[in-house]
Amino acid sequence: MILFPAIDLKGGKCVRLIRGDMQAATVFNDDPAAQARQFQAQGFGWLHVVDLDGAVAGAAVNAAAVEAILAAIDLPAQLGGGIRDLRAIAAWLDRGVRRVILGTVALTDPDLVKTACKAHPGRIVVGIDARAGKVAVEGWARVSTMDAVELALKFEDAGVAAIVYTDIDRDGALAGVNVEATAALARRLKTPVIASGGVASLEDLRALRRHESDGIAGVICGRALYDGRIDPAAALALLAEAARC
Repeated sequence: MILFPAIDLKGGKCVRLIRGDMQAATVFNDDPAAQARQFQAQGFGWLHVVDLDGAVAGAAVNAAAVEAILAAIDLPAQLGGGIRDLRAIAAWLDRGVRRVILGTVALTDPDLVKTACKAHPGRIVVGIDARAGKVAVEGWARVSTMDAVELALKFEDAGVAAIVYTDIDRDGALAGVNVEATAALARRLKTPVIASGGVASLEDLRALRRHESDGIAGVICGRALYDGRIDPAAALALLAEAARC
């Protein structure tokens, strides 16, 4: 199971939101590139980056910060937030992003996602953010009537590299990850699932690890890494131990 440290960008800075509220942002680092270098030095194997402003605007807003991050590290990075057309997908992949995360367009234009998967095999991730099981889009500003599982099933044969499933009600709140919903989704899919939202302790990682055989292939962690609730070395050791078993 891969542990993805998260860098969420707002106004060019590393922030964490609480339950997706753009007005409740805590700044953890003014220098996203420096934060990325720190995560690399701590031994992480991937980086998860989201342009929060871009998710709301529907186009890249923090492009300069993303490019600085990419220039600062050797780690593979996946990027989401406001990427909603084929040109933008190709541009970010050409700039060095390993995988692009598509969220809003997964709901509004699923054919675009399938086209992108064919054009860029193994490099497209679908992001499904849910409130009470219903898909939220446009930077979590609008909640649809579609169930998260229903949307995920649309891409089972499309070649999607992974599904990032975020429980918005727990995101940034340190309330514990929604293991049950994430595992239930993973069991319905052949596509690997990456858990996101609410990770607060090593016990959350252990709980998710117990469902690795259900298809949970990774977990994204933000606030708990920034405020010290989760020690990077301990977390990576825990998951490495699981991989050896």
